[in-house]
Amino acid sequence: MRAPAFWWRRAGLIAWLLAPLGWIYGALTLQRMRRPGADCGVPVICVGNFVAGGAGKTPTAIAIAGLLAQRGETPFVLMRGYGGSLPGPVEVHPEHHAARAVGDEPLLMARHARTVIARDRVAGASLARALGASVIVMDDGLQNPALTKRLRLAVVDGASGVGNGLCLPAGPLRAPLAEQLGEVDAVLVIGAGEPGAAVAAAATARGLPVLRARLDPDPAAVTRLAGQPVLAVSGIGRPEKFAATLREAGARIVAERAFGDHHPYTSNDVAALVAEAALYDSLVATTEKDWVKLASIWPDAERGRLLPVPIRLVFEASEPIAALLAGATGSGAGAAP
Repeated sequence: MRAPAFWWRRAGLIAWLLAPLGWIYGALTLQRMRRPGADCGVPVICVGNFVAGGAGKTPTAIAIAGLLAQRGETPFVLMRGYGGSLPGPVEVHPEHHAARAVGDEPLLMARHARTVIARDRVAGASLARALGASVIVMDDGLQNPALTKRLRLAVVDGASGVGNGLCLPAGPLRAPLAEQLGEVDAVLVIGAGEPGAAVAAAATARGLPVLRARLDPDPAAVTRLAGQPVLAVSGIGRPEKFAATLREAGARIVAERAFGDHHPYTSNDVAALVAEAALYDSLVATTEKDWVKLASIWPDAERGRLLPVPIRLVFEASEPIAALLAGATGSGAGAAP
């Protein structure tokens, strides 16, 4: 599904009519966040966000798992497996699992770090530990109280921040921002923008560390995109962000096809996309998350048109995140990653 457009604008009539429901939802979520969790025996680093929808959690979790591995840790990423049929706990193997079984984001994640999916987070953490995890990176779950978290990092999209500042369904917040700030250890703002700057200011006023980062597209994909006609295809929470990435890479977008987040692509979808790309004689640029689903059903004869555009998270400064990870794992505070 797509997030309602009114979430990201100044609150209007629809938002205020829904606001009472949001107050109830936010209060219940906050109450749940504050419940004590289980200690799974290894440190848990939670990468979450204040709002529903995409804010950059998955590339952040990938980056943090990589930094932990550089420090000599054995990180496992724990995910719920949204959109997949398997309840878990199970380790995800890209060569054996399909997105319909484990979910698209875990399938992508498993290409970068060992990944366990489980709807029961305690069971998932137990499996990861049994498989050798020395630290668990939990992708999402900031509002889930099942596990005790050693480090709670809230990811914020600089361009959208917390939208209209109201709670679901009136706005994108899962609980009031001021109260959620009291339940995290640090805030990471990805990209520039006044909305993100406002959240950063609120976090700073609470004495929280504020980290900054950006999302860089893969250089090889950028080279191929430059000056080319492109059909932009995505099934993510904020498709406009992907389109902006393509434009910044120099692509000439001839059409955009935005599906709902976690869209399960069909052969009919692919046939329509191939036909449209042939009409424009264009590339079909898509996110890595969408590519893990499209690649297996894309016709071989048109394989050259399909271009995944991977992105990676780059921290503006290495010292703040190094200090946080060292504090969470007890491995030499402040050591450079």
